[in-house]
Amino acid sequence: MLMLDARNDANILVLCGPTGVGKTTLGEYLIEAELDHQSDAMQNNPGLIPAIRIEAPASGERDFSWRLFYQSILESLEGDLNVPRTSYGVNPETGRVSRSLGPHQNRLSDLRTAVERSLRNRGTRFVVIDEAAHIMMQCRPQDLVKHINTLKSLSNKCGTQWILLGSYDLLETVSLSAQLSRRIHVIHFGRYRQDVPADVRAFRGCLNKLAGYFPYLKDVDLLRYADELQVNTLGCVGTLRSILGRLNLLVGKYSWSEEMLRRALLADAQVTQITREILEGESRIAPGLERHLLRPAASEKRRVV
Repeated sequence: MLMLDARNDANILVLCGPTGVGKTTLGEYLIEAELDHQSDAMQNNPGLIPAIRIEAPASGERDFSWRLFYQSILESLEGDLNVPRTSYGVNPETGRVSRSLGPHQNRLSDLRTAVERSLRNRGTRFVVIDEAAHIMMQCRPQDLVKHINTLKSLSNKCGTQWILLGSYDLLETVSLSAQLSRRIHVIHFGRYRQDVPADVRAFRGCLNKLAGYFPYLKDVDLLRYADELQVNTLGCVGTLRSILGRLNLLVGKYSWSEEMLRRALLADAQVTQITREILEGESRIAPGLERHLLRPAASEKRRVV
């Protein structure tokens, strides 16, 4: 929330973490919180849409589809309007409306202009982009710089911040260039760790709360298996919710037993792969913290000595 208040000092927020940690749920919460905060303003101005959430499209094309991306934004802000988007303006010499020549079939430049106009008119403060890794997939480094520069340009023109949700692959965005690194702020959305007592307590609280939403699990004492569930889910609440959903279906059909719990858990191969990705991602974030926080302090101490 502090970075959202920073506005121009943080054009792009990268919220990264392991799979199943709850990034999508957090993105939805940010939208709900902003809509609630702006409720009075929205009543006075029915056209105000302060925040939206979209998903970066995976179109199956070789490159990232900005056309589909822009269309998703326009559908969220303006609805499904099946009309051409045309780039237009006013000729300063004649005072007449001018627009580009040729057929108007929602060219990319026209969609971009429509998005800029819509973001400004709707007063959109920030846009949450889920599955933001799709912007980076099958993308050359020079093209990735262009993609991030496009978001930065939209932010500068419209005053809109972009919140990119995704896995640790998003960390690559901060190493593209010095100019982009200054505009990107990385927030690590980590898992509940087993070696941190506060995390263990929090995970147990999540387990107890989530189990209450499933009708066939309300009378099951799942806290007895909290340690096993934290190991199997690697402390990721989104994964925990999926497991409880499967367990609820099994218990509803076959009744409760530990065998049903075992059937609902992730397989060893799944846990191994997710663990590998988490450890690699955390190892990429930790050195950055040590480099920027610990080393300057050590050098300062040497100068004092």
